[in-house]
Amino acid sequence: SEYRAWRSMIDRCINKDHQSYDHYGERGIAVCDRWSDSFVSFYEDMGGKPTAKHSIDRIDNNGNYEPKNCKWSTMTEQSNNRRSNRLLTYNGITQTIAQWTREKGYQRKLITNRLINGWSVERAINQAVIKGGY
Repeated sequence: SEYRAWRSMIDRCINKDHQSYDHYGERGIAVCDRWSDSFVSFYEDMGGKPTAKHSIDRIDNNGNYEPKNCKWSTMTEQSNNRRSNRLLTYNGITQTIAQWTREKGYQRKLITNRLINGWSVERAINQAVIKGGY
């Protein structure tokens, strides 16, 4: 499993025929020299996956695959690290809309709909849900 993650990481970055190359190699995302030629080095730095559900994740998704920028993450953690996420900061805490929604126990699109309707970030996150409405 770890070998497949290593091989896929390299392919995304160097193989122009890979289905995800445009999101990685074409964007300039590279694999560090230590890992690009050695699965053993990759495994020494990353260790084994905590569970079968974990995959390689870049902490800074604009950064390269290298020891200081990679970790094993769950699908939820991976989803929170997408470039397309909208981040909201409230009380000094920055999270995705999905993270705020889960934390508050809201339905999936509630905060997004509130923001679309012109609500402030503070109100969109904190306003109690009115039965049958926002």
